[in-house]
Amino acid sequence: MKFIVSSLKLLKSLQALSGVIGSKNTLPILDDFLFQLTENELKITTSDLDVTMSVKLVPDMVEGTGEVTIPARLLLEIMKNFPDVPITISVDNNTLGIELIAGEGRYKLVGHKSDEFPQLPAMADTVSFDIPADVLSVGFEKTVFATGAEEIRPVMSGVLVEMGTDFLTFVATDAHKLVRYRRSDIKTETPASFIMPKKPINQLKGILSGMADEMVKVEFNKTNASFVFGDYILVCRLIEGRYPNYDAVIPKVNPNQLVIDRQSFLSAIRRVAVFSSKATHQVRFKIAGQNIMLTAEDLDFANEAKERLTCSYTGEDMEIGFNSRFFQEMLGNVTSEEVRLEMSASNRAGILCPVVNEETNEDILMLLMPVMLS
Repeated sequence: MKFIVSSLKLLKSLQALSGVIGSKNTLPILDDFLFQLTENELKITTSDLDVTMSVKLVPDMVEGTGEVTIPARLLLEIMKNFPDVPITISVDNNTLGIELIAGEGRYKLVGHKSDEFPQLPAMADTVSFDIPADVLSVGFEKTVFATGAEEIRPVMSGVLVEMGTDFLTFVATDAHKLVRYRRSDIKTETPASFIMPKKPINQLKGILSGMADEMVKVEFNKTNASFVFGDYILVCRLIEGRYPNYDAVIPKVNPNQLVIDRQSFLSAIRRVAVFSSKATHQVRFKIAGQNIMLTAEDLDFANEAKERLTCSYTGEDMEIGFNSRFFQEMLGNVTSEEVRLEMSASNRAGILCPVVNEETNEDILMLLMPVMLS
């Protein structure tokens, strides 16, 4: 088999797929790209058994048909060094010898049989819905950072995607922090949900962020989910289990409310946090009147920092401590000019949300558990 394709187009497709390849694969074949050539189409697939992803290309010229797997690392390295030129790839279907021709250069390598390469799993009894690519990308982007470690509770290592009759919800939590992102413009007649692992989320959001005008067809059952968009299809194994009742941990009555400029708040916390304990990363928030005093100290090294900020505050004077790393993550994942911090008591969770949502159809809520003041 033989085909000619633009080097830039091929490289872009290979790079999009390469994130699926694991660093320590149990099967040698998983270190390869699977190339399948038909009379008018080239399909490239990669897999780590849990995630399988394919892309389709239309070559400029095709001779013959067939399939072969090509070592991914070697192919990527050579493709990165080509300018945007036509690449001719020839494969001997008997010996699996592969030749790349670009200009005056000829490069030879050996492929492998495709028999053992995993195929996209067939899916039955599925639920499906369509969603704009940018909505899905933002939903994952706003939540995935709050997921937990797989070893502790597997269901909390992924993002819950929950479809309802009123909105679509993305939720992530690690028991210390929680993020709930909702879209009121995406809804379904029948409620359903699935828990998406981190690896395919990171794979998807990296590609979808540049495909704002695309629609994504999402299809899932109890074990797998598929995402079809543009020339791509990604199928992944879902996390099984029951997700915690996240609504139960969100305080409903929060009489103490602080409104402050997000960027100033974030910058101040970053400065003060440098002096915090390396064990707890604690920053103390002392709120009185229309001022908030940020304090951090590391008693082991006699380091201390204080910084006062002005804010708009309603409620009783209070002191509360938060993990500065978690707080910075949350502020960094909000884009509004001002944020609102809602609190009820120093030992109850604080709720952070934008004063004005970027989109009229979105609602984002971030919850952070306090740390005990030392």
